[in-house]
Amino acid sequence: MLGADEIVAAGLLLLVIGGTDWIDGFLARRLGQVSNLGRMLDPIADRLAIIAAVVAGSLAGILPLWLVLGLLVRETIVAGIAIWLLLKHRKTIDVRWIGKLATFLLYGSIPAFYLAAAGVAESVLVVAANAAGLMGLVLYWAVAVYYVADVRQAARNSLSSKLPIEKGPNEHS
Repeated sequence: MLGADEIVAAGLLLLVIGGTDWIDGFLARRLGQVSNLGRMLDPIADRLAIIAAVVAGSLAGILPLWLVLGLLVRETIVAGIAIWLLLKHRKTIDVRWIGKLATFLLYGSIPAFYLAAAGVAESVLVVAANAAGLMGLVLYWAVAVYYVADVRQAARNSLSSKLPIEKGPNEHS
């Protein structure tokens, strides 16, 4: 859409993607339809949507550099540890509510930057996009710290469950 200079349409599409993602998650939890596959795929879909919007917005000069770099570096780190945890220990990172809040803020901020770039309520949306983007990015990095701690704990738990248990001198087989 950006190639066709359809910035408003791209911004609205991002809002729809974010909104339907939230509705899908809400309904899955509310109706008891949460699955392990969904818990694994939903964060991946969120990351891919955000990365696509960030890369496209960066190439089109829509998004500020601080947001682009902050998101791409964070995504690279978290993706790396998530892949390592999955391949090495066959575990996934559990999503935290602070991560959901960060994603919500970013799903609002990124489309707002797109719409502002197209001249839609520019003075209001630029302020809102920067505020939501900054809050979302700070929370995104904060939850990344939690995820690193979660991965370290999961790795320790996995390692300790594989270690042989030594018997004391008074214990017999």
